[in-house]
Amino acid sequence: MPVVKGPQVFPRSEYLRRLTAANARMAERDIAALVITDNAHVTYLTGSVAHSYDTRAVVVLASREEPVFILRWMDVAAAVQETFMERDSVVGYSEELMGDPEKNGYDAVIDFLLEQGLGQSGIGLELCNLTVDSVQKFKSRLPQSRIEDFSNVVTRIRAIKSDLEIAVMREAAAISDAGVLRAAEVMRSGMREADAIAEIVGTLARGANGKPGTWIATPFLCATSRIGNPHTTWSEDTLREGSQVNLEIAGVRHDYHVPICRTYSLGTPSDRLLRIHEAQLAGLEAGLNIIHAGAVSGEVAKIIHSTTEKHGFKKQSRAGYSIGINWMEKTTSLKLGDTTVLEPNMTFHLHLGSWVQEDFGYVLSESIRVTESGVEVLTKAPRQLFTLG
Repeated sequence: MPVVKGPQVFPRSEYLRRLTAANARMAERDIAALVITDNAHVTYLTGSVAHSYDTRAVVVLASREEPVFILRWMDVAAAVQETFMERDSVVGYSEELMGDPEKNGYDAVIDFLLEQGLGQSGIGLELCNLTVDSVQKFKSRLPQSRIEDFSNVVTRIRAIKSDLEIAVMREAAAISDAGVLRAAEVMRSGMREADAIAEIVGTLARGANGKPGTWIATPFLCATSRIGNPHTTWSEDTLREGSQVNLEIAGVRHDYHVPICRTYSLGTPSDRLLRIHEAQLAGLEAGLNIIHAGAVSGEVAKIIHSTTEKHGFKKQSRAGYSIGINWMEKTTSLKLGDTTVLEPNMTFHLHLGSWVQEDFGYVLSESIRVTESGVEVLTKAPRQLFTLG
């Protein structure tokens, strides 16, 4: 029996809008086919959220409205169910290409390009997403084609979210908030870190407002001796009186990630922790007050950094980064010297985390949307240092 399509996250018109933008970039550079291999870009252009570790690619053709999704035969059903595309736009390649040191799914992609008569055309590749061997495969099998680097083209298109995307990110933000509040409810002295994270992750899966989480992004729970390290997960340790917990999580809806950070103190917080909370809170609020369409990202960062320094703490990491599909996009950083002009419906993780010593750090963040006149804060959990009994 034929595969039955599942409900689509966005209407067909939304995906065609995105593809039209990609086609415009292709036309500017006389590209007949664009081969998309970045997983986030695949999701953006098709709606596919299946996490396959095998070679897959979306081929955008200048001559065709729908792209062609080429992937391992066993993943075809998921692609048909999840994407807006018709069945003949999804092509499965043979198992013979698996486990062969000389061949892989990119051979199927190249075969398709040759079958389309594109062996002497301009071909766009996301070179930064391919191994050296894979790039060489395209060049050797398409010797008469003009290979162009399209590594950041879709990334730049993704930077400006549609209103439909913003609605999904609001749903994800509510899940992030629920995770933060659940952490405050359950974390107590004597509790294993593993049990605390299980409660938090359970909330991220169950979701909020009737909208479940659709993926679990790696949660970072850095406690006590690990609070100077931003990127460790839970350990086999037990929370103790006097413990500090730095929590960074993200609610996820249809691969749209909305991160949030909060810090917790089990018992009375130290003077140092109180002071850094006040400094970073001031920096966060200063950033929120200056962000608007037309602001320059580097200038926003400058205000944030100068504000935290006035309160006695020097923030050495950037002040934020673009978010959307996946935890982080690669377009814009809120960092000193960045000249990107902010536009409406850009979305960021405004991150005031600061790791001032190897044994001490603190986190506070919000996910935001840039508007014409200011900013919409997507995450809404209390902006506080949580003191737990």
